[in-house]
Amino acid sequence: MRIALGSDHAGYRYKELFKAALSQAGHDVTDHGAETDAVPSDYTVVSEAVARAVAEGAADRGIIVAGSGNGEAIVANKIHGVRAAVCNDMYTAEFSRRHNDANVLCLGQRATGEAVAMKVLDIWMSTPFDGGRHTARLENITALEERLKKEYS
Repeated sequence: MRIALGSDHAGYRYKELFKAALSQAGHDVTDHGAETDAVPSDYTVVSEAVARAVAEGAADRGIIVAGSGNGEAIVANKIHGVRAAVCNDMYTAEFSRRHNDANVLCLGQRATGEAVAMKVLDIWMSTPFDGGRHTARLENITALEERLKKEYS
């Protein structure tokens, strides 16, 4: 699977752990930054880059790590076609995939211990979309995106 991965300075350490784990599992990982945790970086730039990679088909899924994951999800969800979810625990990781077919994972390094973060990554990457009754909800989200796109054009 092609993964767009990024972080700001507050998520850099977990981003590097995720990159190693994803690469070892055979995924094609594109790193959109940050380059270090020593210099503050802007999560909005990285979040947009990861989300656009997913929306434009350059990546199958995206992962953004920062302090809380919240700002990153807000930015990513501005991009048409992205369904970003903040998952700082195993339950939200599983059900963001099962029920929402989330295509961008946002995780907070300051909100999640390392062992839990690695479990969240594993669950989020391995959990399929359930489809069924959830498909109609995704169709409603897509229809809303299309209506809003026309309204704001």
